Amino acid sequence: MKKTLYIFSSGELVRKDNTLCFENEEAKKFIPVEDTGEIMIFGEVTVNKKLLEFLSQREIVLHFFSHHGYYMGSFYPREHLNSGYVTLKQAEHYLDENKRLTIAREIVLGAVKNIRQVLKYYQGRGKNVTEVLQSVEKLLETVNDCPDIPSLMAIEGNIRDYYYKAFDEIIEDPDFIFQVRSRRPPKNYLNTLISFGNSLLYTICLSEIYKTHMDPRIGYLHATNFRRFTLNLDLSEVFKPIIIDRIIFTLVGKKMVTKKDFDRDTEGIMLKEKAKKCFVEELDNKLKTTISHREIGHPVSYRRLIRLELYKIEKHLIGEKDYKAFVARW
Repeated sequence: MKKTLYIFSSGELVRKDNTLCFENEEAKKFIPVEDTGEIMIFGEVTVNKKLLEFLSQREIVLHFFSHHGYYMGSFYPREHLNSGYVTLKQAEHYLDENKRLTIAREIVLGAVKNIRQVLKYYQGRGKNVTEVLQSVEKLLETVNDCPDIPSLMAIEGNIRDYYYKAFDEIIEDPDFIFQVRSRRPPKNYLNTLISFGNSLLYTICLSEIYKTHMDPRIGYLHATNFRRFTLNLDLSEVFKPIIIDRIIFTLVGKKMVTKKDFDRDTEGIMLKEKAKKCFVEELDNKLKTTISHREIGHPVSYRRLIRLELYKIEKHLIGEKDYKAFVARW
């Protein structure tokens, strides 16, 4: 399996013959291009056209994050698998309100059922989340009755509000109180972790879309507009609870990240480099973890699950099989 390269230091990323090289004043490190699937840049890194041409040939996506850990943008090489037919089908299912609603509803059902699984998991471990779980299950029953996208998004928003209330019960750490969801800037430590984790998942989903026939600019739950990419945001909804949220519960619960791992400046609260590295290490481990898959009949990694989800949406678009979102069983 190809690896994700995370660069936190400042320096220059260049092509050296047929490989990659990261160099700064302290060191020069060669990176085997055959092993590299995507690159995530958090430091002040210089790149040039020669490097971008090489990454394009090798079909490697480059993602940039700000000093605060926000996703800034990507070098998304010329799509090598893009299919005009699939793009037309994506557009057709977006422009037809009923077809769009069918896909968007299934994405929300997948997201909410995975939220329910997370709550059940912690309920089984003695956490006081029964009331939240009951509220989520009650709202889940109304998803299929939503007549349009705005009402669907409103229900999903209400469910997440309930779900976030359970975070304090699950974490039980006074330094990591949820309060309310805040984004740019995050108002507290927990929101900072959520925003950082979600940003990482958006880029991972984008990298996986690149390896399919799909166009990342056409999503269904999130409106396709002047925003660059939306399909990755849709896809992330299904996997946030079982990947990002569980990583956060582990990091805080095991004291791998504490309040000392945050800085505060005029733009709000940000994670220090050590904590970012800790987060991406846990994420890498999670994405490599395999689970048994009922339909396939053999173990698949979490990363592979994301790609399989895209294949399922593609089959739905071309009329091969109705899309059913992935739901965790544990």
